[in-house]
Amino acid sequence: MNLDQVLQIFIVESRELLEEMENALLGVAQAEEQGELVNAIFRAAHTIKGSAGMFGLDQVVEFTHVVESVLDLVRAGQLEIGEPMVVLLLSCRDHMAALVDSVASGQMEADAELLQKGAPLTAQLSDYLDQAPGAAERALAVTQADTVHRIEAGGDEHDHWHISLRFGPDVLRNGMDPLSFVRYLSQIGTIVGIVTLVDALPEAALMDAESCYLGFEIAFKSDVDKTAIDNVFEFVRDDCSVRILAPHSRISEYLILIQELPEENARLGDMLVRCGSITAQELATALTTQSATAPGAPLIGTILVEQGTVRPVVVEAALARQKQVSELKVQENRSIRVDADKLDHLINLVGELIIAGASANLIARRTRLPELLECTSTLSGLVEEVRDSALQLRMVKIGATFNRFQRVVHDVSREIGKDIGLAVSGEDTELDKTVVEKIADPLTHLVRNAIDHGIEAAELRAARGKPAQGTVTLNAYHDSGSIVIEVSDDGGGLKRERILAKAIERGLVEPGRSLSDKEIYGL
Repeated sequence: MNLDQVLQIFIVESRELLEEMENALLGVAQAEEQGELVNAIFRAAHTIKGSAGMFGLDQVVEFTHVVESVLDLVRAGQLEIGEPMVVLLLSCRDHMAALVDSVASGQMEADAELLQKGAPLTAQLSDYLDQAPGAAERALAVTQADTVHRIEAGGDEHDHWHISLRFGPDVLRNGMDPLSFVRYLSQIGTIVGIVTLVDALPEAALMDAESCYLGFEIAFKSDVDKTAIDNVFEFVRDDCSVRILAPHSRISEYLILIQELPEENARLGDMLVRCGSITAQELATALTTQSATAPGAPLIGTILVEQGTVRPVVVEAALARQKQVSELKVQENRSIRVDADKLDHLINLVGELIIAGASANLIARRTRLPELLECTSTLSGLVEEVRDSALQLRMVKIGATFNRFQRVVHDVSREIGKDIGLAVSGEDTELDKTVVEKIADPLTHLVRNAIDHGIEAAELRAARGKPAQGTVTLNAYHDSGSIVIEVSDDGGGLKRERILAKAIERGLVEPGRSLSDKEIYGL
């Protein structure tokens, strides 16, 4: 697989993640329990940022990093995700989609106009970061000498994160300021202890003014997870070595998370990454060490412990969970993506097969040979099964299309000052993919009409004894071999006199002509 193919996978997966992010954002503000939805939003942003970094898409990484920082504070309970933040994050999601579309069009670097559109969003996100409780304290943590104590290198007597940081000699030449990354830690926590390592410092005569020889041992207090700390050094990762050891209080949390991992076969390193006890970068480093060792290399868990990346008790718990899942032998549902053109080609071949089978069946009837008749009968049955199965491959659930209207209802209702929600039923109803694509635009028109003309203003609804929030409903169901899709709302219904007046105005009905309600509504 070449780089272009891998990049195409990134684009497809990013668009899927952005769709998941949008769906979660549309539901999070009204959700009684927001935790899982917030985590889903964060995971989508974090995955896109990580994948973009692999291709050097700095604009995507930098913008998404700010989004991720705000979401991280929401996860930590320091910011509340209400409707204003949802609106902002939806706009950020759209900007991320535009950046991905720019990559899809062949522009690995976004143009100035697109970057300019993202600047106001970044400013609004920064305002949220500044409003978070403890922001001022975190900003001052590094500059206030009386709050930072020196620690012994390798010391671990306090319940803090322990960060062992070594910068490479070329970090300054590459335009990086090592201290800026240390200072940035204060935005997500407090540096409670630090010692500067000078063991790599050469004699004065041998020093190069453009080389960096320093390292740091840092005691760090924060409620964020290990990945968030590791991400601080993301842009200098190639020029530094970072080891992060969790505080003692996190051990029990990791053990619980390991037990709650899905019952699926997973490698030890992947399990440790998923529970947050190590980062993906730490795992990659350990795997590199293992592959570089001669045959009979130590197990990955042993390497991670020896490198000081994770505590032995966490590795033991992950191994126990791995064994438990292996014994359960839970099977994993698998799916693959198939290009639509290949699917169409398969269905065309099935059509040709049906024609060929019918010809063989006709010849068998003419010859009246019992053996041939039996074979063609069996063949016809199998061909029909292949045809039905092939056609079933093109069937998709209408729910994915219905859910896209959550954003339409959310945005349009805000524009016109109405409070409207979308209810969906029959989302498991399946239609041919081509049909689903063709009905998207007509459905959009019907939903917009329901929002604009069907649902009344909140004051009028209250006067009529209705809930303040109106509801547009999308429903799909089978009826006598057909599939019915309904768009309805709980608004005021059709306005008879207004429809008749508009019909007369356009010359569709003669003035004074008497029409029944059914005839008028049919207009």
